[in-house]
Amino acid sequence: MEWSLGNQPDTNMNGISAQAFKQNLDAIAVLDIRTQREWDDFNVGGIHIPLDDLLARINEISPENSYTLICYNGTQSHIACQLLAAKGFKNCRNLEGGLEAFLSL
Repeated sequence: MEWSLGNQPDTNMNGISAQAFKQNLDAIAVLDIRTQREWDDFNVGGIHIPLDDLLARINEISPENSYTLICYNGTQSHIACQLLAAKGFKNCRNLEGGLEAFLSL
């Protein structure tokens, strides 16, 4: 499934580098939006809600909390951050380069 929000601004979204993510992983609330198979192959813990299920399961996360969203290369988590921002989530960050960047450290 492809996701697009058109020209939605990224006003409520920041990024976090793979290095900063690695250094602070124990203190970060991770929201992994990869598929179940990807999660089963490797994960860093946190909450797992695949991107295709995110809007249907949005009640499982709080707009008051801060989350760092992750996927394989940062593209889908960027889209997920935009979706959450459109739903009122103000504290979402995207792992820049995704797990690919994290695993290359």
